[in-house]
Amino acid sequence: MPLCHMRIAVAVTLFLFPLLVGNPSASGKGPLKVFILAGQSNMEGHAKVETFDYLADDPKTVPLLGKMRDASGEPHTCEGAWISYLTGAGDKNGEGYGRLTAGYGSRRNPAEDGGKIGPEFTFGITMDDAFNEDVLIIKTAWGGKSLFYDYRPPSAGPYQQSDADKERERNSPENAGHYYRLMIKHINFVLSDIGRICPNYKSEDSYEIAGFVWFQGFNDMVNRNAYPEAVNDKSTNRFEAYTQNLGHLIRDLRKDLNAPDIPVVIGVMGVGGKAPNEKNAEFRDAMTATADIADLQGTVTPIQTSEFWDASLAAIDDKRGKVRQMRYLLRTKNKNHANKDGNMTAQQQRDFVTQYESELITAAERAQWERGASNAGYHYLGCAKTFAVMGEAFATAILAQRKK
Repeated sequence: MPLCHMRIAVAVTLFLFPLLVGNPSASGKGPLKVFILAGQSNMEGHAKVETFDYLADDPKTVPLLGKMRDASGEPHTCEGAWISYLTGAGDKNGEGYGRLTAGYGSRRNPAEDGGKIGPEFTFGITMDDAFNEDVLIIKTAWGGKSLFYDYRPPSAGPYQQSDADKERERNSPENAGHYYRLMIKHINFVLSDIGRICPNYKSEDSYEIAGFVWFQGFNDMVNRNAYPEAVNDKSTNRFEAYTQNLGHLIRDLRKDLNAPDIPVVIGVMGVGGKAPNEKNAEFRDAMTATADIADLQGTVTPIQTSEFWDASLAAIDDKRGKVRQMRYLLRTKNKNHANKDGNMTAQQQRDFVTQYESELITAAERAQWERGASNAGYHYLGCAKTFAVMGEAFATAILAQRKK
């Protein structure tokens, strides 16, 4: 895989940048197209490159796989698309940057290729094909981050600690919105010296902030403290605050970047596929409802990522869960299972589980899993096919908005 230039980002205070700066570039092309991608672990992306081959199993995704690889079979490196990616754990944030290729998914070391992709890969490939101008993706994503606290936008107001927050000494009001501020700071940092990321870019060239993609939600969806379950009243969506906060985030980002007309795409949480449980369905409705807020209508497109969930891989994952459960039941001498008297040796338990697994999961299913999955269900099973189709859909939705 071609090496990309990378370095750790330095925190600086910068002035704000307008949506469109200057005139058409000195090269004769239009302004550089800048796209902002933000969210949590699924925006990071946990699909290993090794699962690319799985796209070849579906005739519908064979053409997309052709765009994801070059003639030698290596992951495609874009000629006209570049990326700056801010991520990290705790206060150890850093930046990876260079020409867009695979490896800009989740990273242990922000400055090193993580061997994974998120939506950015095919998003950038699609945009590179769509524009004569160069494309710059600025991606900020951190696993396990909420909108109600971590990404809390300024217009949402101060965060009010709950009794549970105070008892557990967490979610201090002064740190609310920390990741929103990091996102804005990094965008401005990159835009202050675009030539650092895109060597073809000259100081006399111009750029346009051309779209924003938000893909986040799992930590809000599972939080009962921030979104209490109604005991009797079912008429109101318990995640209504998420709808309002996401509206605030979109307005604040447009204001802070002086980009009032930026097209927005929301990747609606699709873990679990097309038959969600009540909680997941309610949360999806809350995300989708953001597009219906009066002052945002026509400028925000929700994309139902449940459409890209791989049900066949998920069915295999369910069986794998049963195997893990059997291993646990034997180890804990469950009264309803084979080791209830505790007489099985460790090897006998392993042999039992091996036999159980062989009867439950076929050889074809094991091969399919190895080919298509590389992570847990909450990360869309780490399936490159899912993230590839998703990234393309996000890009297509922004392009459609731009044509209006």
